[in-house]
Amino acid sequence: MTKVAMTLNGKKVQADVEDRTLLVHYIREAQGLTGTHVGCDTSQCGACVVHVNGKAVKSCTLLAAQVADAEVVTVEGLAKGGELHPVQAAFREHHGLQCGFCTPGMIMTAVDMINRYDANLDEKTIRHELEGNICRCTGYQNIVKAIKAASDQMSGMKIAAE
Repeated sequence: MTKVAMTLNGKKVQADVEDRTLLVHYIREAQGLTGTHVGCDTSQCGACVVHVNGKAVKSCTLLAAQVADAEVVTVEGLAKGGELHPVQAAFREHHGLQCGFCTPGMIMTAVDMINRYDANLDEKTIRHELEGNICRCTGYQNIVKAIKAASDQMSGMKIAAE
C-alpha cells in the first residue's frame, strides 16, 4: 500500500492504495467521485478524461502514484458555487449528450481544447480534437455545437474582462 496525496478539485486529499491503482479508480473508489467514468479499460473511449496540472489526460492510463502531489480536476470540480461551467451549460443548452456516459470526458476534453485554442475553434478542429473520445449515441453534431458555443462564450467573457 502507498499513501497517495494530491489536490483534487481544489481540496487536499490522500488515501492508501495499492501501487497498481489507476488514477480513475483512485478518484472513483478512494475519493468517491463517480463523475469520471471507466468506459473501456483500454484508453480508447475518453470517458475517464480529467485534468492533471491543467492538462487533459485519460485517467485510466496513469497510476494514482504517478500524479502524487499534482492538481487534479474532475467534472465535479468545474462548477463553482452551484453555477455550471460554461462548457457544462453549453452541453445542456445544445443537447450535447444523450445517455450521458461519455459526457464527463467530452466536457473535460472540451475545456482543455478551449483553453488551448481560445477563440480559434472551428468545427474541423473540434472534431479532430475529439478523436480520442467516443460517443456511441450521437453523431457528434450537438457535441460539436455545444463546444463551439462554449468557446465563443468563454472567448467573449475573456475579451470583456480585458
